[in-house]
Amino acid sequence: MKTLLFILFGSLTFATAQNNSELKQEILPPKAKKIAEKLEFHGDVRIDDYYWMNNRENPDVIDYLKRENEYNEKMTAHTKEFQEKLFEEMKSRIKEDDKSVPYKLNGYWYLTRFEKGYDYPIYSRKKESLDAPEEVMFNVNEMAEGHDYYSLGGLNVSEDNKLVAFGVDTVSRRKYTIQVKNLETGEILSDKIDNTTGGSTWASDNKTLFYTKKDDQTLRSFRIYKHVLGTDASEDELVYEEEDETFNTYVYKSKSWDYIIIGSGSTLTTEYRVLKADDPNGDFQVIQDRERGMEYSISHFGDHFYILTNKNDATNFKLMKTPIDATSSENWTDVIPHREDFLLEDIDIFKEYLVVSERNNGLNKIRIIRWDGDKEYYIPFDNETYTAYTSINPSFDTEILRYTYNSLTTPTSVIDFNMKTGEKTVLKEQEVLGGKFDKDNYTSERIWATAADGTKVPVSLVYRKGLEKNGENPVLQYAYGSYGSTIDPYFSSVRLSLLDRGFIYAIAHIRGGEYLGRNWYEEGKLFRKKNTFTDFIDVSKYLIEENYTSSDHLYAMGGSAGGLLMGAVVNMAPELYNGVIAAVPFVDVVTTMLDDSIPLTTGEYDEWGNPNNLEYYEYMKSYSPYDNVKAQDYPNMLVTTGLHDSQVQYWEPAKWVAKLRDLKTDNNKLLFHTNMEAGHGGASGRFEALKEVAEEYAFLLDLEGITE
Repeated sequence: MKTLLFILFGSLTFATAQNNSELKQEILPPKAKKIAEKLEFHGDVRIDDYYWMNNRENPDVIDYLKRENEYNEKMTAHTKEFQEKLFEEMKSRIKEDDKSVPYKLNGYWYLTRFEKGYDYPIYSRKKESLDAPEEVMFNVNEMAEGHDYYSLGGLNVSEDNKLVAFGVDTVSRRKYTIQVKNLETGEILSDKIDNTTGGSTWASDNKTLFYTKKDDQTLRSFRIYKHVLGTDASEDELVYEEEDETFNTYVYKSKSWDYIIIGSGSTLTTEYRVLKADDPNGDFQVIQDRERGMEYSISHFGDHFYILTNKNDATNFKLMKTPIDATSSENWTDVIPHREDFLLEDIDIFKEYLVVSERNNGLNKIRIIRWDGDKEYYIPFDNETYTAYTSINPSFDTEILRYTYNSLTTPTSVIDFNMKTGEKTVLKEQEVLGGKFDKDNYTSERIWATAADGTKVPVSLVYRKGLEKNGENPVLQYAYGSYGSTIDPYFSSVRLSLLDRGFIYAIAHIRGGEYLGRNWYEEGKLFRKKNTFTDFIDVSKYLIEENYTSSDHLYAMGGSAGGLLMGAVVNMAPELYNGVIAAVPFVDVVTTMLDDSIPLTTGEYDEWGNPNNLEYYEYMKSYSPYDNVKAQDYPNMLVTTGLHDSQVQYWEPAKWVAKLRDLKTDNNKLLFHTNMEAGHGGASGRFEALKEVAEEYAFLLDLEGITE
């Protein structure tokens, strides 16, 4: 009997040891094969061992991505229950049977609503009165059935209200097929136009549709076509081709509906041409020929075009106007002159009022000006961590301005503001369900960190009240910092899942955005791009110095160009962070910018520089995350991508992760998740997307030892 027990115990011991050994083998990270590719340019040689991944048709690539996904699944298996809890928690705060505030356009009230239990919106309208019967234009839940990814966009109703053009993308490559629906019969017409941006514009005849085609390989929006209903799309007339590969083109209709407008733009230069909407077979006329470095945009009102421009070194832009029959720049006259301390961002034109969206010292301002000069004022806002912007305002002849307001602690409100009386009507305030949210439980502040060069960098913070600055608080520091794109302090019900577990959320308004005006952008691009990275690092140091947190509890996050930021930061100052999330990161800067067949490359030269120029090549190489991975310790990292990403190709993060695995000297986590059905924006359903957020939050909370 003892012998039998010994044999059984020995067998169990052996089996347990074998299982443990297998378990250890199972959680070993994938090792990508190396095939050295010699990349030589300007006499400089780079060896890329993972260049072979630049082909989504290669079965070895798909195999590698799947192995990384399997590794990620095993490494996070212990958090799956928590991820599900986080998902349900975030979902529970969202009103499932929600709807937008209706707006009236051309005799119809338009609204978007969601039904409980469904992921996608329903687009509908009501004729003249909100009490009228609802006409469902599109139930996207029905349209999305059978698709892993589904995006409906570009909805555009004809002037006679009988037809609606729309675009559909089922791959997530942002290549839309345009179709037309008869709103009276419900019939989808036979017209079908592939490989477009999804948007389109009706001429006044209700049968001619202008739209933008994409280059099949680079996905650059480069041609404007004219389609007549009932004809084959292959016969559509090309009305404009943008031959400069650094420019994209697009088409839309003026708010007045009098003009079809074709815009062309690069990072630094724009050009517009117009055509009377009731003359679709006429010729487009250029407003002002492009001049490198001069940007302008146009709005039509009465006998003039109103022009927002940086003409004559108006760095923060100014407003000018010109007669509709004399549009070249020598005819432009000032309406609002340039100011050094105000960035002029946008305008809304009404019959009696001009509304100007401005930014001063980082804060949104909405300025109301009567055309007759009788009155001028700003809508008052009372803190430093808010976001306010004008909303949908399709009507000229009204005293009501619709705008949207929220802050880091206050849910989003849609407000109708009477510009004559100053009366405000809150049409809708975002509901945060679950019964636990009270905005008085949270506080926000704006602080200023000092960069190494002495520049003051603003940071918006939000956290639960009662916080002690003891260096032990977990902080998630977020930033973007490119293209002049500003991340304003905004409310997020999803973010509450971090705040309620003790996190501080910090938005670093670093150079490369336009938070502090156009110069703030200019100081974070081209040969000054490294300011973006060092600003972020200096904000991190400041948060640690001021005892908000410590390097053991500091986390960083950024996506796309913000993912480039993450890649640069972990190379430059990995010791500052316990964990980093890099979403769809642009990390292989040199190789991508040298390949003009990749989507978006040529249009990026004015942002990053053209590496065909030796000086730009060397500067890019000095910070490109992929080229600067080295043998050192790195923080815990979660990297995400989408197989069909059209903006940052999946192979950039895939190669980066493979190189990090090969060179890093630590035992920290390096997780890589590829969504095999999605692109740059992730999952298409509003609740499916929350699963990706839950994965990210679980990664952070797990590192903090927070499990519930």
